[in-house]
Amino acid sequence: MTSPIRRIAINTGGGDAPGLNAVIRATVIAANNRGWECYGIRDGFNGILCPERYPDGGVVRLTPERVRGIAHLGGTILGTTNKGNPLHFPKQAPDGTVKEVDRSDDVLAFFAQNGLDALVSVGGDGSLTIANALHQKGLRVVGVPKTIDNDLDKTFTTFGFDTAVAFATECLDRLHSTAESHQRVMVVEVMGRYAGWIALHSGIAGGAHGILIPEIPFDLDRVVAKIKRRDTLGRMYSIVVVAEGAEPVDGHREIVAPAEVGHAERLGGIGERVAKVLQERTGKDARVVVLGHLLRGGSPTSFDRLAALRFGAAAVRALEEGRSGVMVSLAFPNVAYVSLEEVAGRMKAVPMDSDTLQTARDLGICFGD
Repeated sequence: MTSPIRRIAINTGGGDAPGLNAVIRATVIAANNRGWECYGIRDGFNGILCPERYPDGGVVRLTPERVRGIAHLGGTILGTTNKGNPLHFPKQAPDGTVKEVDRSDDVLAFFAQNGLDALVSVGGDGSLTIANALHQKGLRVVGVPKTIDNDLDKTFTTFGFDTAVAFATECLDRLHSTAESHQRVMVVEVMGRYAGWIALHSGIAGGAHGILIPEIPFDLDRVVAKIKRRDTLGRMYSIVVVAEGAEPVDGHREIVAPAEVGHAERLGGIGERVAKVLQERTGKDARVVVLGHLLRGGSPTSFDRLAALRFGAAAVRALEEGRSGVMVSLAFPNVAYVSLEEVAGRMKAVPMDSDTLQTARDLGICFGD
């Protein structure tokens, strides 16, 4: 039988996403209503592993008063990082080289020494993989799925995705008028890592004429043909949405920075590459808009806000029920729990039999295939 809970901790890891503060608020309020104390770990696990960086010690008490009025705010009051994986923590040697060390036992020791009974870990694939490893070592953990990329398996959607798609769609709406006025090709690069969910959904909603996603290697000759067909019909402009992880059939992904110790490779630049080729082959002026981190900022939509609040409250209920090693999942119309083992290390790509993808094809949108 699991021991009763008196104190829990919550952390946010990986890239920030609209809705993180709503999760924090719901977790704190739900825990407080059960008589539990809640503590926030700063910047993933860095608040535990590098406490000297923080004037407040890196772990702070979260009370209902401290989380009042934050559900509508973007970002995270706890901070986040994608460079603090305790399983592969960067450590600098005396000669200046950096190597990875496993500091997961330090995390478990901190929880034991400070009377923390459980962790609510909010993050994407990397954070939930860490959460699963800590669970296997004996820590009581419940995961909450977060990523604007919507590439986490076993959940219908992740909070942050709807907000990113809504903003990207608004940007596409604005670009139609300026592209048409100048008879240009506008190439819009969006985030998404190795999944094309943001590009696909915003591209369809925003009336794009071409969408390039990682799941479908593209041939720009097909996109050029689409643009030229539009010209012959008197539609002298085109909008092409490109996911940052998209790659041509005979090429490779664009990488801004290679992977390094404790940090994955950074993607970006495919928009510039596509625009250059389209301009050369169509003779039309092509411009690039990189939405980048604009997709991560701002207030969460009502959908993301509600999903995040539901996830935070459900995480506390899971702990109260004695669960551990599970992730809160959105399975319409309810919230469900799935094993972290089923999520860790897995990515949800756009399926080729997706109704959404077929809708795009029925609308005549070109995927470069």
